[in-house]
Amino acid sequence: MPHTWGYSPGMIDGPVKSLAGKHAAITGGGRGIGAAIAEALAEQGAKLSLLGRNVQVLEATASRLREDFGVDVCCAGADVGDEAQVRQAFADIKARQGTVDILVNNAGIALSSPFLKSDAAFWKKIFDVDLMGAVYAAQAVLPDMQKANWGRIVNIASTAGLTGMAYVTAYCAAKHGMVGFTRALAIELAKTGITVNAVCPGYTDTDIVANSLDTITAKTGRSREEALANLLSHNPQGRLVQPFEVGGTLAWLCSDAANSVTGQSIVLAGGELMP
Repeated sequence: MPHTWGYSPGMIDGPVKSLAGKHAAITGGGRGIGAAIAEALAEQGAKLSLLGRNVQVLEATASRLREDFGVDVCCAGADVGDEAQVRQAFADIKARQGTVDILVNNAGIALSSPFLKSDAAFWKKIFDVDLMGAVYAAQAVLPDMQKANWGRIVNIASTAGLTGMAYVTAYCAAKHGMVGFTRALAIELAKTGITVNAVCPGYTDTDIVANSLDTITAKTGRSREEALANLLSHNPQGRLVQPFEVGGTLAWLCSDAANSVTGQSIVLAGGELMP
């Protein structure tokens, strides 16, 4: 069921579409957090481009968004860790939907391994997707944003980008890099009308967490309930973040109400971190 972020009581003509006329591109937009972000931005009137490796998954999400919100949605297949594929995908969506006003770098992988068992190929795989994918996408859209003197770049990082976690050294390093990239680019673009922010969710109710629970139960023999309790042991609210909460945060960051918000790492983790 769609969630409403633009409605306030007493409106006669329905919700205000704060992003009407804007074009948002979302990497990894087919499922989980990416799909929830797409829904939130569509609800605010943005037309969308979804990018990812599985075009069938993207098209299924796009079809639902068109039906639910009546917005234009196109899809482009690309591995964000491949610079040439990213460049081509953004050229394709520009030809179909126009210049990108909002970029959401959501695509990512979360692989675990003890540090001494993670070789160079393992590190490269994670960095290519979790950090360089955002770099490639930002380089593709920034020239048009600069010409327009307006833009939003939102990088989906993680609480792992703000603290350390065992057995995910490469992932933590890549997400710390994402936060540093966000801060540096925000300063560089501060006078241009383009804001750059990171959103750092804690454990979120997505396939990635479900897969992590499967791995924990397989390796430790713990029940799924025990494994989940362990993941949530440092979360004061004691629950998984819901994808629509991330979507709502994105809708706000992309609105004019957040014009002065840039270079920030916004934590959605039930009070687990207070940077």
